Formats: sequence, C-alpha cells, structure tokens
Amino acid sequence: MSSYLIKPELSAEYPVVSHAKGTYVYDQNGKKYLDGSSGAVTCNIGHGVDEVTEQLKEQLDKVSFAYRSQFTSEPAEQLAALLSEQLPGELNWSFFVNSGSEAIETAMKIAIQYWQEKKQTQKSIFLSRWSSYHGITLGALSLSGFYERRYRFTHLLERYPALSAPHIYRLNQEAKKDFVQTAAEELETAIKRIGSQFIAGFVAEPIIGAAGAAITPPSGYYERLKEVCRSHGVLFIADEVMTGLGRTGRMLATEHWHTVPDIAVLGKGLGAGYAPIAAAVVSDTILRTIKQGSGVIMSGHTYSAHPYSAKAALEVLRYVIRHGLIKQSEEKGFKLKKKLEAMMHRSGIIGDVRGKGLLLGVEFVADKKTKRVFPQERSMTQRIISEAKKRGLIVYPAKAGIDSGEGDAVIIAPPFTISDEEMEELISTFSETVAEVEKN
Repeated sequence: MSSYLIKPELSAEYPVVSHAKGTYVYDQNGKKYLDGSSGAVTCNIGHGVDEVTEQLKEQLDKVSFAYRSQFTSEPAEQLAALLSEQLPGELNWSFFVNSGSEAIETAMKIAIQYWQEKKQTQKSIFLSRWSSYHGITLGALSLSGFYERRYRFTHLLERYPALSAPHIYRLNQEAKKDFVQTAAEELETAIKRIGSQFIAGFVAEPIIGAAGAAITPPSGYYERLKEVCRSHGVLFIADEVMTGLGRTGRMLATEHWHTVPDIAVLGKGLGAGYAPIAAAVVSDTILRTIKQGSGVIMSGHTYSAHPYSAKAALEVLRYVIRHGLIKQSEEKGFKLKKKLEAMMHRSGIIGDVRGKGLLLGVEFVADKKTKRVFPQERSMTQRIISEAKKRGLIVYPAKAGIDSGEGDAVIIAPPFTISDEEMEELISTFSETVAEVEKN
C-alpha cells in the first residue's frame, strides 16, 4: 500500500506499531521491542496503564474540548494545583500548551512581558548554551546550540547560544577542579558584554538531552549560575521538558543542585505519551507582577489547557506519586548506571557513561585513551540504534556534546516502571549490540 505520510527519513521503512504494554512495544508483524528510551524520553510510566486509560475514557464522555478564553475545566484546575503542590519554591502558576517547543516559547514571552511590566522594556535577549536543544520552533531553535538542527534556518534565528556546555568528560583534572568558577565567570562575562539591561533570561537544560546525551554538570554549578543571574537581574529558566517530573530521580532536575528556577518548562513526561501537553510554570513573583500590571499574559494556543490532555497529565502525575515512581527512578537509575559503567570497562568503544536517575547517556569513541571520535561518515550512532532495534531494543539518538557536532552517543531512558528482569534484558541486548558494532 502506498504511503503519503511524511516520516523523519523520507526513504526509510518504518515498522507499523500495533500495540504497547508496560515496557514493550509491538509492531504489526508481531515483533516485540523493549522500550529502552520511553519513546522520545516521554513514556515515564510505561504503556497502557489501566489506572490512567480508564480515567481518560470517562473524560471523553464528559467533554472533549473547551476553549481557554471561554471556560476553564476541572482537570486543568486540578493539574495546576497538583503541580503547585509538588514543585519546589514559588513555582505555583501553570500555563498549559501542547509541546515542549511551545512551552519554551511561552516561557520566553512571559519573561519578556515580566520585564515590560517592570518598565524595563529593553530586556528581550536570552542567553543559552552550545550543545543544547530547546525545540524546533523559531524561538526555541534560536536558543538551541545544536548545529545539526540550526544550520538550515540560521538566517531566521537569533544568536542566543553564548556559553559552553558543562561537558567535563574531555577536561583535564585542573580544569575539572575549577569548572564551576570558570562557568560562572563565563556567564558573567557574557552578561557584561551584552549588557544586563538587555537580557531577559538565561535558559538551560539541567541535564543536556539530545544535543549532549545526558551531559551532567558538577556539584555547585547551578547554584553559582543562579547567583550570577540574580545579581544581574536575569531570570533563570530551566528547560525541564526531558528532565522534569521524576526522570532524574527528583521532581525537577535542578533540585539536584538545590536550585529553584524562576520559570520551569515541563513537557514529555507531563503527559507521558497519553496525550500531548506541556507547561511553563512561573513563580509567584513573576505572576504577581503581571497580574498587578496589564493583568493578561500575551500567549496562547487553540488547544491550550485542553481538558483531555490535562486529565491525562493529572492521572499520570497522580500515578507517579501514588506508586513512589520518582524514588524508583532514582534507585533503578543508580543500578542501571552501574551496569552500563561495568559494560564501559569491558568495551573498547564506550568512552563515557553519564546522567542521573533514568536519564543516562552513553558516548562512543574510537580511542578511549585519547577520546578521539569516530569519523562522521562511519555513522556510529545510527549503527548502534539500528543494531539494537534489529535485536528488539529501542534506544534514543543523541550527539556527544562536542562543539564541532562530531561524536556519537545514545540515551538510555526506560520507563520508571521497568522491572529487574527487563533491566537485565536491556543490558544484555545493549551489550550484544555494542559488541556486534565494535566487531564490525
């Protein structure tokens, strides 16, 4: 049968998904895949959870759509209240949209409007880091220091990436020791060069996702950067689309660094694949300023705060809390990382294993001693992914976080509900995959 669906690779053949349950996805030919990446680091609670799907069937019988400028809905109100209860600090006010890219742009608009309401109308520039990815829409892509996704649209984009990624794998011991101070000085220098009177916010993924395969900053990093932002009147916006809601073993990944952002951006795990939904969650200070000023946040989408999507996110979050899955993510992630590190010591091509909780990155190198990367024409990341998929394991493609865009890596991020037996299957299959690619 002819297909008229535009797929990621136009000439590639994709298996047709049939159904999914728990940690497994099945195609129409009956092949079973262990979902080692939770789809796109999204299906935090696994597939086909009856406690969630039964509630969604009831919601469809009640109301399928209500426009946010005409009505609010019980699921959206309850979800916002639960997020206020669960998120740290003053992060109490949720603006719901449909995707992480939209949520990032909403956060940018709210940050600009906040400064406008404070009569600081020049503050409209953002700072971000290289080796980062914040979304595919133009504002979010402007923040993204991801050459592979930027280069076709460079003439349309703002030049926001100004800082180095916190990638310590290739640093010497002296540079590692001074890294936090160096990073703080780099941020301060960037602010001074542009002028703090022009800068609305600094945007960062707490742990870098697709552009850096779970690059994880050292202790003290975000504490110092938040301090620099505060001293210069710059908002700190945490892109928690991939890391938030338990993925790293904390409700927000910034909590590992004892830091609360001014705006937290949520996505992926918020709906956990049961419905499209994302959110920009803002502090009391920001909301109060806008409320006392114009009284209206100038952003919105037709499907914002969609009742069905809000109900999906509400039931997913309730499920995570009820079953203690954030703690499980931390504990299972610790075990999985240890197993991957043991594999690294046996392998000739695994150079680094990094990350927190169930967001783990594996970087591949041609020479472990010199950390030399494979030539790009070898397509090592794609080889790993294809071999794993052939063996019934799904892992997520990533870059290695090198400025040149070179390097190969994957993300391993199974659902929080993965069992010990399934984890052993994941490790066994991934080990066989790496050995096969290394042999060839």
